[in-house]
Amino acid sequence: MVGAVLVRGGKLLGAGWHRRAGWPHAEVEALRDAARRGASVRGATLFVTLEPCCTQGRTPPCTEAIVAAGIRRVVVAATDPNPCHGGRGFELLRAAGIAVETGVLADAATRLNEVFNHWVVHRTPFVTVKAAMTLDGKIATASGESKWITGPPARAVGMQLRFAADAVLVGINTVLADNPALTVRGPAGRIRKAPRRLVLDALARTPADAAVGSDEFAARTTVVVSSAAPKARVKRLALRVQVLQAPARKGRINLAWLLAHLGSEGVTSLLVEGGGEVNAAFLESGLAQRVAFFYAPKILGGRDARRGVAGEGARSLQDLIELREVAWRRVGEDLLLQARVGKAQT
Repeated sequence: MVGAVLVRGGKLLGAGWHRRAGWPHAEVEALRDAARRGASVRGATLFVTLEPCCTQGRTPPCTEAIVAAGIRRVVVAATDPNPCHGGRGFELLRAAGIAVETGVLADAATRLNEVFNHWVVHRTPFVTVKAAMTLDGKIATASGESKWITGPPARAVGMQLRFAADAVLVGINTVLADNPALTVRGPAGRIRKAPRRLVLDALARTPADAAVGSDEFAARTTVVVSSAAPKARVKRLALRVQVLQAPARKGRINLAWLLAHLGSEGVTSLLVEGGGEVNAAFLESGLAQRVAFFYAPKILGGRDARRGVAGEGARSLQDLIELREVAWRRVGEDLLLQARVGKAQT
């Protein structure tokens, strides 16, 4: 997400933003906007939230367009996270005699693109773990009943999170208990989007009538199995959905391998909506970057009620998972906690 404005003498000459991959970048859009307004940009200042690109990709280098337009000064918020050419755009602009200032509102601009930046640097999806819980951290009764813990406003925000994700992942136990469709629905129940859907199902137990494998979007469903899955079950699944065999680790799907595989396919963001075990697997292995936990003003209690985060748990307080950049938000009667996972980088 990149925006740009052209200014001279305190007057706005043109503005633009990058609408989608493969389309003109924000700088070019701003130059075109100025041209439509009949404004000359020679000698103007360009403000842009991300370092102008300097290589030929799906679009020409923005640095060339800036130099050709006669821009006098460029003010940039964030540096390109790609280690192959981060900072190179600044060098080329300065070499052309353009004054360049960097780092203005850098943190805010970087947060805008934390998902894409993570994928560029690590080539794995940015993982957000989402759960809707009671105040005592339960997501379902002992029998699996979970609809609905949170209210309609919170569920609407949950749909927004799903809409923003490239892919959504659940575990087989969630499929068996809730049979979720994992689509994005609007207020009237109309389907707005069907993100790629993934089911962690080491033994290929996904039922033939599961919503994710029998609706009109079944082709966008991937069931991730291990080599231990019975071949007959895998063959039946492959008739309806995509099947991906992943290496196992201690009897479970190797999540690090799966994320690398998804990243190689261009999946930049993954929303984990699994049960307690799946949520814990991502959090305990350090593979989640953010959490979105909804809390309803309810108490479920019970030793056997299902927890939002299960797993082995920390053996000591020194091993617990820390959250940072914590933000609380009230959504209807519920609370939403959003935070980064792990200690701050030093």
